[in-house]
Amino acid sequence: MSDNPAWPHPGSSERLAIEGPAGALELLVSAPAHAVEPQGVGIVCHPHPMHGGTLDNKVAYMLARSCNEAGLTAVRFNFRGVGASAGAFDEGRGESEDLLAVVQWCREQWPDARLVLLGFSFGAYIALHNTARVKPVRLVTVAPPLRYFAEGEVPVPPCPWLVIQGDADDVVDSREVRERLQGLDPAPQVRVLAGVGHFFHGHLTDLREIVVSTLHSAWQTLQ
Repeated sequence: MSDNPAWPHPGSSERLAIEGPAGALELLVSAPAHAVEPQGVGIVCHPHPMHGGTLDNKVAYMLARSCNEAGLTAVRFNFRGVGASAGAFDEGRGESEDLLAVVQWCREQWPDARLVLLGFSFGAYIALHNTARVKPVRLVTVAPPLRYFAEGEVPVPPCPWLVIQGDADDVVDSREVRERLQGLDPAPQVRVLAGVGHFFHGHLTDLREIVVSTLHSAWQTLQ
């Protein structure tokens, strides 16, 4: 690990371990191709560890790539018990603490960088559940399992929020997501992709284009 805020070098990626609440946490840090010092850092939370979710998941990868294309450094990490991360699955409690440890590490590395929080499926739940504690400038959730929240208790994040959902999702009920989000104030921006399933097979490029466009627009308003 380097003390240089430009680390890793533009266009490169590095795997490393940091100290987490349950031991080592495995990270994959990817820098955009042209930025020297990142104005933003995107932290990506992967899908459910008990169903094969890792930082190498294709949707998690595409979220990280989208961050890089928008000029942000992307940080993916494995929750406890996944890959080289120590510990065992903890029903979202310990995984929330893992996220907070990664956030702290990122802010130590790049103290002036704005933070974007992104997550897919279970990772979307962890991201949304902890947004009030993390205080990012933007939240992006893909196929968020809102059933994890008690009825009527979906949190409203203190930042603009983008939700991307396929209407053919066989894991997360697309109609339930839309109905529950309509009652929030302010309501998030919701993009529903027709004919798209939970894992966005054949539509990862569509996902990338939406996220890149959103992040570009967000950064322009923050300049």
